[in-house]
Amino acid sequence: MARAVASAVLIVLTCVLVPVALLATWVHDIVLDTDRYVATVDPLATDPAIQDAAVHRITEAVGARVDGQRAAADIASWLQSQGLPPRAADAVRGLGPQLDSAVNQAVTKTATRVVHSDAFATVWNTANRAAHNAVVHALTGQGRGAVGVSDGTVTLDVGTAVDRVKQELVNAGLKPADKIPQVNKQLVLFHSDELAKFRKAAHLLDVVGNWFPVLVVVLGAAGVFLARQRRRALARTALGAAFACLVVAIALVVARRYYLDHLPPQVQSKAAAAAVFDTLLHFLRISLRTAVVLGVVIALGAYFVGPGRLPVAVRGASDHTADSAARWAAAHHVSTGRVGSWALAYRRAITLVVLLIIALVFALWNHPTVLTVLLLVLVLLGVLAVLALFAAAGRTQLHQARGQARPPGNET
Repeated sequence: MARAVASAVLIVLTCVLVPVALLATWVHDIVLDTDRYVATVDPLATDPAIQDAAVHRITEAVGARVDGQRAAADIASWLQSQGLPPRAADAVRGLGPQLDSAVNQAVTKTATRVVHSDAFATVWNTANRAAHNAVVHALTGQGRGAVGVSDGTVTLDVGTAVDRVKQELVNAGLKPADKIPQVNKQLVLFHSDELAKFRKAAHLLDVVGNWFPVLVVVLGAAGVFLARQRRRALARTALGAAFACLVVAIALVVARRYYLDHLPPQVQSKAAAAAVFDTLLHFLRISLRTAVVLGVVIALGAYFVGPGRLPVAVRGASDHTADSAARWAAAHHVSTGRVGSWALAYRRAITLVVLLIIALVFALWNHPTVLTVLLLVLVLLGVLAVLALFAAAGRTQLHQARGQARPPGNET
């Protein structure tokens, strides 16, 4: 009784901790690792939503304004003093709004050119790499840098791009741009009133690091080992973990929608906020989907090696097909020799070794995905199919040898 209870507790604990282990891996390997973090946020520099938000914020920060009304009035007065008719002078004074609009368009055009250039992508990546401790600060409260955190708001300093836009405006002949004062150059990337709680959770997940997934696997293996019906326990553990990951994946979808529907005014672009959210959580989403698929695959594998009617029928059909192929090969004088006999004698042991190798490859795979799982499943099925063919050839050779060894009077 105690053994069954211990097994059940370990299996339930494993199912609950699998998504937590994925969270720990995401924080430790992606968010708090400089190279992987930079690689993760690299596409944001060319993301249309981020570029549009950057153009808008840089244009606001530059704030190049020419008093069009005053400039037009001064020009009109001078022209009138030189003999321009009053009606024509009034027309010149009416050009004030057009002058303001032209200046604004020039600023926006210059900012767009800077943001869409390769230089902006380079500055983006360089700033993120050089100030990665500020990203750590955003999640753990430690360190500072180009990414700032205040009252739950994460901002990126776009000062370098602002200064470049100002210089290009000056070079283009817009001299007033040289006198633009130093202003706020922060682009709001993310805001959450719960950021302080996220920091605590991120710090905890970073502490457990990569060892936590190993601990979860050990707990799951212990739970299955203690169970009386281990095959069923393995299937239930896999399905339970897959279900837990599916719940977390759905929760992320709900959290994303809620977050985007409740953005505060300081977030300048909903589309940019969505791009940042999706990019930072991309690896976590892939990991959750991979865990769901892996759990289903393991559960199906445990089911098809069991005594159920369908598994027995499938295995019987597979062996029958392999035997037919082996008899056809023998009839055409194609033989596997000792390999077939060896495969027949050690088929179960070979299958176990192949499973262990596949599991090891998956464990050592750098950030596996759903495609990784499917690829390894295909490889496993292919190896098992080849093994079944060799074993069938071994059976055919054994039957032929026994038939030839019979005395002539015993032949039927």
